[in-house]
Amino acid sequence: MFTDSSRFTRRQILNGASTGFGMVALSALLADGALGNEPVAVAADPTNPFGPKPVQFPAKVKSVIFCFMSGGVSHVDTFDPKPRLKIDHGKPMPVPVKPTMFNANGNIMMSPWEFQPRGESGIPVSELFPHIGACADDLAVIRSMTSIGNEHAQANYFIHTGFSLAGFPSAGAWITYGLGSECRDLPGFVVLASGGAPLGGINIFGNGFLPALHQASLIDPTQPEPLANIVPRELDRRQRRRLKFVEQVDREHLRQLQGEEQIESAIRNYEIAYRMQSAVPDLVDLGGETAATKSLYGLDSPAKETAEYGRQCLLARRLVERGVRFIELTCLPRPAELGQIGNPWDQHGGLKTGHAEMAQQVDQPIAGLIRDLKQRGLFEETLIVWAGEFGRTPFAQGSDGRDHNPYGFSVWLAGGGVKGGTIYGATDDLGYHAVENVSTVYDLWATVLHLLGVDHERLTYRHGGRDFRLTDVHGAVISGVI
Repeated sequence: MFTDSSRFTRRQILNGASTGFGMVALSALLADGALGNEPVAVAADPTNPFGPKPVQFPAKVKSVIFCFMSGGVSHVDTFDPKPRLKIDHGKPMPVPVKPTMFNANGNIMMSPWEFQPRGESGIPVSELFPHIGACADDLAVIRSMTSIGNEHAQANYFIHTGFSLAGFPSAGAWITYGLGSECRDLPGFVVLASGGAPLGGINIFGNGFLPALHQASLIDPTQPEPLANIVPRELDRRQRRRLKFVEQVDREHLRQLQGEEQIESAIRNYEIAYRMQSAVPDLVDLGGETAATKSLYGLDSPAKETAEYGRQCLLARRLVERGVRFIELTCLPRPAELGQIGNPWDQHGGLKTGHAEMAQQVDQPIAGLIRDLKQRGLFEETLIVWAGEFGRTPFAQGSDGRDHNPYGFSVWLAGGGVKGGTIYGATDDLGYHAVENVSTVYDLWATVLHLLGVDHERLTYRHGGRDFRLTDVHGAVISGVI
C-alpha cells in the first residue's frame, strides 16, 4: 500500500542527489547493452512497482490518445444537429435559461453549417469536419455528456481529474499508476504541448497526490529541445563513476527510510531521464516517415496550425508504437490569436470564423491518425477520446457567438472495443440539456478504464485518510458504446 509522506520533496531529492537529470542513471542502466537503441517494450513484472501491471480483466486497448478540444466545441455545430434551431432562428428561448458565463444571452441561433449523414452508419456530421466525417463508421458519438463546470479552468480540471479544483491526479497519471508502462525509454504519460496548457495551467496534467513518476512529461516538438533538460551526452569513465556513486547514495537513503515513494520515484525518474536522452530525439525525428504518411496527417498543409497539429497526431502514433500508455494532444491558438493560448475553441463572438479555423486545424490530422492506426494494425489496441470541457449554448451571445453549456454536449470515442458508427444519448430538440442516457465525465473515464482492463471502482489511492479514485464516488461504464 502506498503511503503519504512529506519528509522530502521531489525537488529536494533531485537537488541533493544529482547535478541534473541528464547526468544521472542507475548502474543497471550502465550495464545495459540496449542503451541508445530503439525503445523496447517490457513485460509485466510484479516485483517492479513502476513497470507494467496486470489488468483486472481482459483489456480491449493498451494506449489512450486524448484529443482535447480546449475551449469548448459547439456540439450543435459539429455532431448534434438541431433542425429546430433553423426553424426558430432569431426567436427567444422557449424554456428558462440558466446563468451563463457572461449572461449576455440572445435569441436562438441556427448553425452556420449543414450536416450530412456520413458512412454506412449515417451519423450526421457537420461540414466543418469532412475528413473526420469520412471516418464516421469508426466513431461512437456520445451526445449526452454533461459537466459540473461552467468556467474554463474549473471545467478543464474536472474533465481531466474528476474534480473541479487543482491538486488531483490527471487521468493520464491515474492510468499509469494503475497499469504502469510498457515502455522503458519514455514516460507512460506524455503531453504533446505545441499548443501549451489549457486554462488552469500545467497542473491539469499533474500527478496530484500520486507518486511523482506519474505526472505528465510535456514534449513540445516545435522547440529545439523538445523536452527541457534532456540533452544527449556521451558517457565516459568519469561520468560512469559519478552515476555509480549517485546510485549508491540513493539506495542507502532508500534503505534508511525503509522504502519511500518519493525516493523510488526519483530513482525511476533518473532512469527514464537517462534513456530519454536518446529516445526523445529519435521520437521527434520524422525523417524516416514517408512523404505519403506526412501528407496523410496534413504536414504539407499551407495552414501552419494544421501542419503542427498533424505533427502531434503523427507523434501520437509513434508514441503508441513505443508502448506509451496515455498521450494528450493540445490545440494551437488560432492565427488571429497568436500569443494567446488556453481556449482556442472559445468563440463568444465570431463563431463562424473561429470554429472554421479550429476545425481546419484538427480535422485532417485526426482523420489521418485514425487511418494510419488502422493500416498499421494499431487501431484495435488504441483508444482515441475526442472532447472539449463543455459545449455551447443554442442561443446567441451577442450577435454571432455562443456561451458555455455544460448541460449537454458531444464527445466521441474511436478504436479498440468501441462500437463504431454509434450514437449514444441525446439532448433536447434545442440542444440545451441532455435528456436521454445522460452521461457524466465520471462515466467517460469509467468507460476508458474499462477498455484498458481496469475496474474504475478498484483503482484507488489512500490520501488524507480517504481512498480517492479518478471517478470519485460516481461513474458507470457506458455499455452502449462498447
